[in-house]
Amino acid sequence: MKRKAAIVLAAGAALIVALSGCASGSKADTGSGTKSKGGLISIIVNDPSNPYWKVEGDIASAEAKRLGYTTKVSAHKGDTNTESTLVDTAITNKSAAIILDPANAKGSIGAVKKANAAHIPVFLVNAEIDQEGLAKAQLVSNNAQGAALGAQEWVKDVGQTATYAELFGAPSDNNAATRSNGYQTVLSQYPGLHKAAQEVANWDRTQGHDKTQSILQAHPDITAIIAGNDEMALGAIAALKEAGKIAQVKVGGFDGSPDAVAAIKAGEMQYTVLQPVATFSKKAVDEADHFIKTGKTGASDEKQAFDCVLITKDNVDKYTSPFVLSK
Repeated sequence: MKRKAAIVLAAGAALIVALSGCASGSKADTGSGTKSKGGLISIIVNDPSNPYWKVEGDIASAEAKRLGYTTKVSAHKGDTNTESTLVDTAITNKSAAIILDPANAKGSIGAVKKANAAHIPVFLVNAEIDQEGLAKAQLVSNNAQGAALGAQEWVKDVGQTATYAELFGAPSDNNAATRSNGYQTVLSQYPGLHKAAQEVANWDRTQGHDKTQSILQAHPDITAIIAGNDEMALGAIAALKEAGKIAQVKVGGFDGSPDAVAAIKAGEMQYTVLQPVATFSKKAVDEADHFIKTGKTGASDEKQAFDCVLITKDNVDKYTSPFVLSK
């Protein structure tokens, strides 16, 4: 697999949220080379109750409308059966393209194949599937780079001697393992760092809270927590507050969510790793539009990785809008 990292500043998407859309009711060709625009772009995200996935859908929808399409945004909430039904709906509605944040690296392959059989191009965002050549493009954060960036900052904040715990994301999402492996690559270089526990919290704030409570009961001596995303980290912070340990345990996150930024400003979180979701969500729609008009995405590779950016107390004031850090 050839992965070419596209280093893109998240600030490039700052203007997208201000765009107003114009809708067209005409149907779009899905790759015949015609210059016509319009039709429906179906956008399927994970769970918009998480601000990360909400911004993903909002940005993609705004860009599609700007380009002259109508949009329908829906959510599978990590369930492959729901995802399959939503893809069926997109097919029935004769979508010109589908923007999909896949529910499962393996389990979403069938949904993408189904869209392909209906001659509807699929553009994956945020997460990958375990098969190339099905989606027209897979646009994701450079999770390995982001994890290394976060782990290095975590060591700087925590020190080279600590007993810590890790909150792991959804095992069905390749991003969880990629981030965890990235953390381990950095942290294993320091013999004084001891991982006392690793708990799966499935990207969820409530689970992050509950798993942290259990960790604190079993390992009251931990002095740091590294989390696979901000929601789990924020859950951990809530549990630490309840236990009266927020001043003793340092927490690092991953996503760049508004709540994480607020926690950094409050001195409750050390850092977060900003995923450029605003950038690659817009880019996926641009490539879909290019494919609809020309039969090509305009990108050199199916898999495209966008580098992450660190947010700390030193640059947190440059956070200008959700998931956007200005220069």
